[in-house]
This record gives sequence, structure tokens and C-alpha cells, in this order.
Amino acid sequence: MESALLDSFRDPRLARELLGTIARLAERLPGHAPERAPVNLMEVCGTHTVAIARGGFRSVLPSNIHLISGPGCPVCVTANRDIDHIIALSRLPGVTIATFGDMVRVPGSSTSLARRKAEGASVEVVYSPLDALRLAREHSERQVVLVGVGFETTTPLIAATIERAAAAGLENFSVFAAHKRVPPALEALIADPEVALDALILPGHVSTILGVAPYTFLAEEHAIPGVITGFEPVDVLQGIAQLLEQLVEGAPRIEIAYRRAVMPEGNPTARAVIDRVFTTGDADWRGLGVIPQSGYAIREEFAAFDATRRFEPVVEPTVEPRGCRCGDVLRGALSPNGCPLFGRACTPANPMGPCMVSSEGSCAAYHRYQVKD
Repeated sequence: MESALLDSFRDPRLARELLGTIARLAERLPGHAPERAPVNLMEVCGTHTVAIARGGFRSVLPSNIHLISGPGCPVCVTANRDIDHIIALSRLPGVTIATFGDMVRVPGSSTSLARRKAEGASVEVVYSPLDALRLAREHSERQVVLVGVGFETTTPLIAATIERAAAAGLENFSVFAAHKRVPPALEALIADPEVALDALILPGHVSTILGVAPYTFLAEEHAIPGVITGFEPVDVLQGIAQLLEQLVEGAPRIEIAYRRAVMPEGNPTARAVIDRVFTTGDADWRGLGVIPQSGYAIREEFAAFDATRRFEPVVEPTVEPRGCRCGDVLRGALSPNGCPLFGRACTPANPMGPCMVSSEGSCAAYHRYQVKD
């Protein structure tokens, strides 16, 4: 099975070499004996979650290397209260909700945007923020609200869209901003007594924007190694090998194993557009609660494009889905297989929570690729 799996990789020779390196390093890990807990490596990127599940990494790594998934899915970490708020906006007369595909099926306390659309609400799936601007131009009689969800990767695009709307004088366009910042969430995870982290597989896409500096606190303050990796199987294996090397050496640091895309300084231009349009503030994360300075809020200068200031819908009392453990899965305290609803009451065809809805959700990845812990 292992041979067939590796042969499916784009570069099976390099994959075998990296697995050999990982096996040798795993034998040298402190406390690697069977009676000791395994080394926990967490990935905090939904694309990594899918790549690891699709590649069958858990079946080929040494038994003392434990991969756990973190809050890497932006749709999944959106708090239920925010979902309810977006759904409440869809009930306002003359309002069109523009959103990316995964968000449509995420269940709120009593319904979803997909059900609201079936009931006649104006809900449009867009593939770019500019599609929402086009909707606003073509339907001047309606208020178009773009659902802004994502991490530092997509936040510059939303910021640039708001600037473009301001320049065009669009009065019927606004954004419901639910963007999240990754580094504060990592700090919250480290402080969580139920989550045991030894090292972090850091996100490739987010890091193209952030660079290295925002992660240095992991190594300097918490002695947690981190490696920024890409998404090909050999990228992930290279990242794991570098993390194990740091753990063996006892010298935690932040490294880049994805230099074809990530520069140490990140993307200053993208960060500049974020800073022009957004300010940082507290944000509510599903599973992690309110994390200080972990979100982006629209600046006062662009208040006219802030849907939370423009509209005051009646938001129903928030009720979490009964039995759903998506929050625990997101913070790495539980694997998807550990949720009693997984694969039974909760499936991609009938999702109880966003972890089974989103294409980047841990539960969806585990279910699709039949991952066994």
C-alpha cells in the first residue's frame, strides 16, 4: 500500500528520500518511546488539510508522528452568530447577498443561505469580489452586500474592492467583514490546555502576504518550531522533515520550505492595502471564542461600505448545532472521527456544521478520503 501511494506522488523518488529522512529523525526525537506521547504536528491551512488527507500521509509516517488539523478553514471558523447575522441581512427587503460558494450551505441556527435562496431571497454566488461590484452596478435599485470571509490571503482583495467601490461612488455596495488574522489564533491555540502542540506546519498562502516576522513569537516566546510549506506532497514532507530536525536539535525557529512562493518579507503591497481599509480588532472564532486583535474591521473612512453599520437586521438567538463538535475539531482537540455525528448524522450531503460543508473543512476531507487516525 505504501509503495502504491508513493508512486502516485509527482516525484516518488524524492518522496521516498524524505520519508527515509523523517523515519531517521523520528527515531531520535526526545521521548519517542512507545510509552510516551507522540509528537503533535498541526497544520493551520485548509489546503494543507486537504493535501494531507488526499496524500494519505498518516498511513506512511512513523507511528510517533501525529498530524492534527487546526483552524485553517476560513468558512469553518466563522462564528455561528456571524452566520446568523448574514442570514438576517438576506431577510431585509431590497438586499442581495453576494457570497463565495462554500458559505451558502453553512447552517446557521435555524436555516442557511441556500435555504433562504430557495425561499426566494436574493443570494448570489460570486467567484471574485469584483463580481459583487458588477452586481451593484447592474442592479442600482438593490443593496448588494458582499460576505467577506477569509484570512490574510483574501483580505487584500476585499480591501481593494472597497477602495474601488469608494472611487466609483457606489452607494449600493457594502461588505460584511468577517476576516480573520492567523497569528493571534496560533497564540490562542498554544494557550489552550486541551491542545498539545509540538510544532506547526504554517500556511503557504497566508505567508505569501505575511512573510516570516509575524510567526517569530512561536519560537522565541513558546519554543514552538514552525515551517512554512507548499501544497505538493513533497512540500509537506519537506516541511515535516524540517520540523523534526528542529525538534531533534532542540532549536526552534521559523523556516520557509516554500521559497518559490514565499519571501521572508511577505508582500508589503498587499499588507498596505489591508492597512488602508481595515483596522484590527477582536473577533469571534468558532471553537476558539473571542480572540483579541484577531479580526479585521472596516476603518471609519470607509464606514459607508460597512454592512454592519449600514443595516441593523433582527438577528435570531444563536443556537449551536446539537451534537456537532466542529469547534473542537477546529482547535485540534478532537479528530473528525471522534465526533459522534461524523459520517452518520453529519455527511457532505447533510452537513450539521461547516467542517463538513467547506471544501477545506477537516471533516469534509476526512470523509472524502476516508482518513483513519
